[in-house]
Amino acid sequence: MRDFASLVRNVPDFPKPGIQFKDITTLLHDGDAFRAVIDAFVVKLKPLDIETIVGIDARGFIFGGAIAYAMGCGFVPVRKRGKLPHRTVEVEYELEYGTDVVAIHEDALKNGKRVALVDDLIATGGTLHAATQLIEKIGGEIVVIGALIELKALNGADKFAKYETFALIQY
Repeated sequence: MRDFASLVRNVPDFPKPGIQFKDITTLLHDGDAFRAVIDAFVVKLKPLDIETIVGIDARGFIFGGAIAYAMGCGFVPVRKRGKLPHRTVEVEYELEYGTDVVAIHEDALKNGKRVALVDDLIATGGTLHAATQLIEKIGGEIVVIGALIELKALNGADKFAKYETFALIQY
């Protein structure tokens, strides 16, 4: 496996002082690296009989859609409130500065589909935890949660410890 971490740019003090932002655009614009990341996800997910990839707005879409295509399975978006055109189920979750809401189409995972939940980053875990609640509310079976990056010091994966979880890069 390639050293994906070397392709992620660290941006100090963004979006505010003290934050070390992990900029993945440097990895994404390297076609070979992007393909290698998708291939690495597929290697981990293929043996799990995944039927649907669920990706979180917005950067989870980048990986989720490409993984679903590579695996020949469906893709379901989890979006911010008001962005999906049909009937939705919503979950409110905590941010460090307030709350936000994510939504999923209520009919997106009929018949207990086996799901891999994918995002770019596991930080505090709030958004991913909310997405697990959405998936379960509409009947999906979460098989695994995968991310490009996990910030271990923030302990975000503790919020969804009952699921198998992996990250291709850990800081």
